[in-house]
Amino acid sequence: MRPYTASGGRTRPGVALDLLSLVTATGVRPRVPLGAEHTLALRTCARAGAGTVTVAEVAGQLRLPAAVVKVLLADLMEHGAVVAQAPRFPGPGTGARAGAGTGADPFGAFAAADQNLLRAVLDGLRARL
Repeated sequence: MRPYTASGGRTRPGVALDLLSLVTATGVRPRVPLGAEHTLALRTCARAGAGTVTVAEVAGQLRLPAAVVKVLLADLMEHGAVVAQAPRFPGPGTGARAGAGTGADPFGAFAAADQNLLRAVLDGLRARL
């Protein structure tokens, strides 16, 4: 079966999900029958040892492209079967919740905190090219 058959040919989820979004099963069963891949995604979320699993982990477990898994998880979210939490990145002076709930750009805080590492990576890439 082609991967995009699982998502009905859809490539964009109805809800914004990041590869690092944490997904948790709620215990609610969808009222309408969904496909086998939806069921597998829901089981993967429910079996997570710590109660949460990333979108990337679900994609890896199901061996499906992340875009397809995002569509499947968005469908499950619409039915109340799972909830997702956006990733949070550390920033300078803000602890582990940089930009959380403030509308701030968490990537900007992360990049500012680690500019030296980013410059070293860029220098290494330039040296190889």
